[in-house]
Amino acid sequence: MKPIILVNLKTYQTGLDSVKISKIIATVDKNILVAAQASDIYEITKSTKLKVYSQHVDPFEPGRNTGFILPEAIKKDGAIGTLLNHSEHKLDLKTIKETIIRCKKIKLKTMVFAKDLKEAKQIKKFNPDFIIYEPPELVAGNISVSESKPQVISDFAKKLNKDFLVGAGIKTNQDLKKSIELGAKGIALASAITTAKNPKKVLKDLIKLK
Repeated sequence: MKPIILVNLKTYQTGLDSVKISKIIATVDKNILVAAQASDIYEITKSTKLKVYSQHVDPFEPGRNTGFILPEAIKKDGAIGTLLNHSEHKLDLKTIKETIIRCKKIKLKTMVFAKDLKEAKQIKKFNPDFIIYEPPELVAGNISVSESKPQVISDFAKKLNKDFLVGAGIKTNQDLKKSIELGAKGIALASAITTAKNPKKVLKDLIKLK
């Protein structure tokens, strides 16, 4: 089974730029998942065949709410799921639970970030589709999680009993291979692709597709 690759665009690219980099990603492998801002989901899904996740949604029902992202809205725009609890947008456990329930109700997938095994075990109780182990101190850094925290990844594989991805500092094919060897189902990355001068080459070299 091929590893799952998630590219989080964060806010490095917006509007037409987010569509442009998504098209580049699609030329490398249409199975790569892309996480985008809610405002860019519609254009990306209409311009590519990529499976797109929102970077966040809120647990509210349609109605009297202002300034929130509804699960129904991103689904209507073509997203298949959402990220939750990224270190740059932390949520409390109650909100995570409520949001996962809301997403399941309308058949949206959830990928939930966890800073460590303890938090991952708490989140697992809510039955998200995937958990992403991403230590905040390594996000956007030069040291990858597979290099810095191999034992933690192994512990996830042995003790979590749920499919998980790893992220933070992932930049090379060796990072990907090591993560899979340690038990992860795939990787999540952002700046390695979104800030690259030649994102297509970087991505192809990382996942070794020719």
